[in-house]
Amino acid sequence: MKRWLAVATIVTYLGVLFFGVASHALGFRQASHPGMYFIVWDMFCGWSGYENRLHIIGQGESGRFYQIAPAPWGEIKPFGDLDRHHYDPFANHSGTIALNTLRHTHHEPMRKIMVVEECWAKKFNLPDSLWAQRYGEKKQPYSYFYLRKEYAPDGEVLTQNASWFDYQDHLCLSDNPRLWQDSQKGRSAYQLPTIATASHETQSATLLPANGAAWMGTR
Repeated sequence: MKRWLAVATIVTYLGVLFFGVASHALGFRQASHPGMYFIVWDMFCGWSGYENRLHIIGQGESGRFYQIAPAPWGEIKPFGDLDRHHYDPFANHSGTIALNTLRHTHHEPMRKIMVVEECWAKKFNLPDSLWAQRYGEKKQPYSYFYLRKEYAPDGEVLTQNASWFDYQDHLCLSDNPRLWQDSQKGRSAYQLPTIATASHETQSATLLPANGAAWMGTR
């Protein structure tokens, strides 16, 4: 009897495991029940309270603005109902997408291309009926718009900013003097040999942050 219970437990566990993997791979009934959260394979455990979209906009020489993505002939929707250019959190491919659209359309000469990130709280995604049950106020959706990148008409990057989430993290850090001082105290220092001299002295170098990147400076 115990052996049959052990076999049944193993078979049940493996069956649920394979069903969860198949459900995730095929997109089959992933959100049909809250219990699916425990069996669907999910590597994206970092949940954000905000949702974001990318808008690729071109400004012509006349000052008129054009929506460059999605393209006039339609866009690929790899998952769900979102267009492909929204699945680019680092905006690495936005320039390529914009140039491809401009290359195959008729338009006035472009002055620049802009990538604007739109963010809003996910609570505004609730249907009106659920919103009324959860909140005692009228739903007034509000979005934040943030400039991510600017391109020249030939695709050269003119301006590049961090994401809206990283920008908010930086504001929180800079608004707290104690955290800012602690971050400055925690800078790493290394002893590096200088060019051979008679005294064979060494200089210390400090790794300093510069606009989100890192550069090596001597002191």
